[in-house]
Amino acid sequence: MTTALRETVTTAMTLLVFAVIGSALLSGTFSLTRPSIAASEQAEKLARISETLPAGSYDNDPVRDARPLPPDPLLGLRHAGQYYPAFKAGVPVAVVLEAVAPDGYAGEIRLLVGILADGRIAGVRVSAHKETPGLGDYIDAAKSRWIRVFDGRSLGDPADAQWKVRKDGGQFDYMAGATITPRAVVKAVHRSLKYFEAHRATLLSTPSPGHPASDPIPPATGVESKPQPRPSNPDDTAR
Repeated sequence: MTTALRETVTTAMTLLVFAVIGSALLSGTFSLTRPSIAASEQAEKLARISETLPAGSYDNDPVRDARPLPPDPLLGLRHAGQYYPAFKAGVPVAVVLEAVAPDGYAGEIRLLVGILADGRIAGVRVSAHKETPGLGDYIDAAKSRWIRVFDGRSLGDPADAQWKVRKDGGQFDYMAGATITPRAVVKAVHRSLKYFEAHRATLLSTPSPGHPASDPIPPATGVESKPQPRPSNPDDTAR
């Protein structure tokens, strides 16, 4: 073996050894930090969910007790999601539904919709969106109180025809020049209430400890939730 070839082989072997050691270190670090990362993510999700429910109204961990939601156009879910049941002394008192407004100005607006057992909204929070900063992002509870307009509302309050922004003849306020974003959220929250009403018994079921609901929610068939084209609207063109 020539000197040049020997040096090449030695260099290659050295690089290989370093690569193996580096991979092992990365894998070990991931294994060590994964539990803390998962715990942090669960705590963050629990904190966000707790904003949609009255303080002290439940005594379980809704994230730990999460149950699957099948894709359904009423919730805007094109893929499976989750809902988070809230119990007080073992009695169902509320649920928090994952929902999506597919027709936001800049795409999907992901929501958490807390609904009490009597059908009234306990709270709504936006979990993810890409709306225009400084204009459409007032749906974020950290930046505006607008999202609280749904608190205490239900299917009958207001009537179906009034579940719209005021510009469309409904009861919900909106920021001038930013009609699309609140319009999408109002529709998504209204549909979430309809979903709750259709599946109330299952959503509020009381399973055995550590077991999922005994009667899983059937998936919707033949319908897919798709973003709708933005309507022509003078206020919308400002965005």
